[in-house]
Formats: sequence, structure tokens, C-alpha cells
Amino acid sequence: MDVPLYDSLDSQVVLVTGATRGIGKAIADGLVDLDATVYAGARDTDDIEATDRHAIELDVTDDDGMVAAVDRIEREQGRLDVLVNNAGVMDSREPLDGMPTDVIDHTLDTNLRGAVLMTKYALPLLLAEAGGRIVTMSSGLGAITESQSGGTPAYRISKTGVNGLTKYLDGEYAADGLIANSVCPGYVQTDMTEGSAPRTPEKGAETPVWLARFQPDAPSGRFWRDKAEIEW
Repeated sequence: MDVPLYDSLDSQVVLVTGATRGIGKAIADGLVDLDATVYAGARDTDDIEATDRHAIELDVTDDDGMVAAVDRIEREQGRLDVLVNNAGVMDSREPLDGMPTDVIDHTLDTNLRGAVLMTKYALPLLLAEAGGRIVTMSSGLGAITESQSGGTPAYRISKTGVNGLTKYLDGEYAADGLIANSVCPGYVQTDMTEGSAPRTPEKGAETPVWLARFQPDAPSGRFWRDKAEIEW
């Protein structure tokens, strides 16, 4: 697909949630390489060792912490061009009838509620100028066009939900210049996959970083894998 892209993100500001390791760290790395000013979200900022990004305390289950993070970015930079909703957890993989309620709550709080509220708090800055981007990490496991059997119900439902968030954002704010997309990074070697996956975090980060480069006339409200649109 021929998509208008920024060659550089110099002077642009990006917030990546869950940026301490795995795909989140690889996304932050890729955005730094594009000369973006990157705020790397972490529950413990000591986990952000790289000095070429701003470590920012951020837990997407903590409403006050999310507000404080956005306030800090506004105070220090006066703008936010891209939000990457990356922070997420895997559930305990049982089918729904066997999954503990606290596991369901934690998964939905982190993966879905966290993404919704992080977006809510970031929107005023993202809408300040046309072309603000929201990239939300999803999964093919949440695609409603495919069977969702095989356990991991809370995770699957959370990812179906963030796809709904993307469609809503596109419908509500596209006329204001917002570009919102969901992305499946593929099966990646992270703590979630316990080392069983074939893809490196760097490969998983390629499409999210590409989406962060979208210029104002680029597609919005879509679901992507490997820089190609896929079905919801």
C-alpha cells in the first residue's frame, strides 16, 4: 500500500506505554532512530536504562498516574504527536469457566480500560494539531472474523475491545485530523509467549513504528499486520 509517511519524526513527541522490554522497548528504539522525542512509560523508571529517551512513570491501571504523565509531557514539550498503546498482559490461558475473576479483571483493566483511559487523557494534546496518531497494539486472537476458541478469553476480549476503540476514535475524531489504527505484531518472543514465538521483538515493532510515521492523509480506523490491512 502506498501510504504517505514521515521520513523523520524530528520535533515530534511520542509516548509509548509499557516501554521497558519486549515489543514496547523495540518500538521506542525504532522511534528514537527516527529522531522522535520519546517518552518511555514504565511502572518503575529505573527499568528504562537507555539515555536517548525520557523515562516516565506510567501504570495504565493508575488513573492519576496517567494524568500526571500527560501533564508532564505537556509541561516539558507542549505537544504530543503520537500515542502508542502498548502496555498489556496475558491472562492465565484457561477457558472462561475456569479462569479466576481476579485474572479477568486484571487483564481487562490493563489491556482495555488502560488503553481507553490513556487515550482519553492524551486526546487533548493529540487533537491540538491535525495528524495526531494513536497506534494501539491488538492481536489476531481478538479478531471477530475468526474463531476465538482455544482459551485466553480475557486477553481475546480485551483485544477485540481495543479494535472497537480504534473504530470509535476514527469515527469520532477523523474529521478533527486524528489517525487511529490497531496493529497485530504477530507471534513475538516476549514474556507473554514464554520464549516460544518465532518473531523477534524488533520484527514485531516494525509495523507499529511504520504506523507512527503516518502523515495526515494516511489511512485510519484499520487493523494491520506486516504493513498490510487485515480483517477485524
